[in-house]
Amino acid sequence: MRLCSIASGSSGNCIYVGDENTHLLVDTGISKKRVEQGLHTLGVKGEELKGILITHEHIDHIQGLGVFSRKYEIPIYATKGTIEGIRCCSSLGKMPEGLLHEVEVDQTFSLGSMEISPFAISHDAREPSGYRIENSKKSVAVATDLGTYDEYIIERLQNLNAVVLEANHDIHMLEVGPYPYPLKKRVMGDKGHLSNELSGRLLCDILHDNLQYVILGHLSKENNYEELAYETVKLEVSYGDNPYKGEDIPMMVAKRDTVSDIITL
Repeated sequence: MRLCSIASGSSGNCIYVGDENTHLLVDTGISKKRVEQGLHTLGVKGEELKGILITHEHIDHIQGLGVFSRKYEIPIYATKGTIEGIRCCSSLGKMPEGLLHEVEVDQTFSLGSMEISPFAISHDAREPSGYRIENSKKSVAVATDLGTYDEYIIERLQNLNAVVLEANHDIHMLEVGPYPYPLKKRVMGDKGHLSNELSGRLLCDILHDNLQYVILGHLSKENNYEELAYETVKLEVSYGDNPYKGEDIPMMVAKRDTVSDIITL
């Protein structure tokens, strides 16, 4: 199985997950051209995709969906609320008939060689979800845009081989930064985004010996930077109630505008 961030951040998100039989995208929040360029890096053509999984209807997760789906007609999977949000987004244009497929959280479905398990997340969208994706050998998950986490989330992220985990903001940078107060409150709220510290604490709860890679994603352009997210999460692991140290975990920060290294599990 391979995992790669084509783009990740508050300006656009697109994650590739696949194996030799099945190629998937999680979100298409960047232009069709940038999605295609990312897939080219992976040696995958748009028409080879088996499906697109959408986490929620915010524009940084669906910006390229209309143009991309009209060209390639790849089936799109999302919760009922997210599909309603997609249909209400006029900037996408007319979506091709029959491409939108409704899924339910905690109801696993199959796409090719992959088993997909959507799980509910806490975010200010209609019915947002993360995704756990596994084949017969490996399992990965995409868990971004969570304002908070609980035992339910921890349970859904157990025994993974790799995870894309949100590390959106540094709390101090957000507090003193340029955002207006209502937006700061939203980002820090239970339906906002995970801070670097919370990301590290969540990671402590899902660490195990077979977790081969962690990709920190969805960094805020204004309220975070790569080195800070990386070091903060490492520190939380090192000082957390677990047997691991930060340097024990292979970890990288997903780039906002460029394709990340390809993780092969």
